[in-house]
Amino acid sequence: MSPHLSLVQSDFKKLEKRTLPRFPFCFLIFKCSQNENHVFEVKDISFSGMQLALKSGEHNIKQNESITGNIHWQGKELEVRGHVKWSTPSRLGVEFSSQKEMRDSVARFLAIEEIAKIMKPVHELDYGVDIPTRLKYWLRADGPVELFIWQHNDNEFSQFQILMMEHFVEWEDGKGLKTARVVSKRDVDTPLINEDEIVFKIDEAIDDQKIKRAAQLIKNIPVTYVDPDIISFIQMKLGQ
Repeated sequence: MSPHLSLVQSDFKKLEKRTLPRFPFCFLIFKCSQNENHVFEVKDISFSGMQLALKSGEHNIKQNESITGNIHWQGKELEVRGHVKWSTPSRLGVEFSSQKEMRDSVARFLAIEEIAKIMKPVHELDYGVDIPTRLKYWLRADGPVELFIWQHNDNEFSQFQILMMEHFVEWEDGKGLKTARVVSKRDVDTPLINEDEIVFKIDEAIDDQKIKRAAQLIKNIPVTYVDPDIISFIQMKLGQ
């Protein structure tokens, strides 16, 4: 076996796929300064950039162009500058400016404590969203963060998954804890539910930084959303 083929197979074995429910509404939006008619949904965001999508119509923003505008989210606003890494008629990939002021502003905007405050309990909201049968709790903060807590048929907890931008933490009954990085995400629409098909690259060893961020998120979730005993259960499984 050639070294190249061996490397490809090794990387492939580290990839895993999950299909998770997708909330059909997005309250995290970007208004482009170059064309005020363009209001994008922020589909994904991290400390380094964001992926944008138009609900309808097309834009004329090209790859490598500079871009400025404002992110609006639950009453908060952030002015951003960057450049377009890739472009399709309805989507954009934007990398934020590397200037320290810009990076610091993004870091404050996406601080885990702030995100935890505005997470919403999808399992309790009357948005007409179909909740999978075994999904006990589903908390989300639009693009950056989601928490899924699943149960067995006997109501014992079977699994939890925490998405924090490009980071992923999962515990599964009988298998334990793992951490990973999001490689790709694809919308999957079925007759019953909107879903995301997400591919992860699994970390060879548990990433302590991902675990610490997950624990910080769990610590700051309002107790009115999730039973404190369940919070303690998750913290125990995270080793915190």
